[in-house]
Amino acid sequence: MPSPQIDPRGQRFAAAVTSVVLVAVLLTAPGPLGIALLAAQAALFATAVARGVQRTPVAAVFRAAVRPRLAPPAHLEDPEPPRFAQGVGLVFALVALAGFLSGATALGHVATGVALVAALLNATIGLCLGCEVYLLGRRALASPHSPQIPATPTRSTR
Repeated sequence: MPSPQIDPRGQRFAAAVTSVVLVAVLLTAPGPLGIALLAAQAALFATAVARGVQRTPVAAVFRAAVRPRLAPPAHLEDPEPPRFAQGVGLVFALVALAGFLSGATALGHVATGVALVAALLNATIGLCLGCEVYLLGRRALASPHSPQIPATPTRSTR
């Protein structure tokens, strides 16, 4: 059974929260606060992968506090590309954690920085890099007889 469609502004809100957390990580890692923040962000990514992007604590805050103050969304989107993107974020967060915990702080900073750039692109202009990778993969794996997958259905509007 397909997941219900999601408000793309919720993903931009989640990306903004992620951006704030990752900036704090870059400012405080490899200290205990930076490690704790990065571990918490990894847990949020893992929750989104396991339960779906619409069932995370950040999504609950968006639904309760932000969405009621906004006009209805211009469109809804498939939650699977953002869910894949959260998995990509999880990989980068885990690599960063491994780097910081093993003393390879440059690796930790670079992996955190890459995740931050992706989150900022989503939060500011609605470009979800992980979603685009998901769609490229789907198109590459699609059989010639399957329906065409649109190029960028995950671009958010303001």
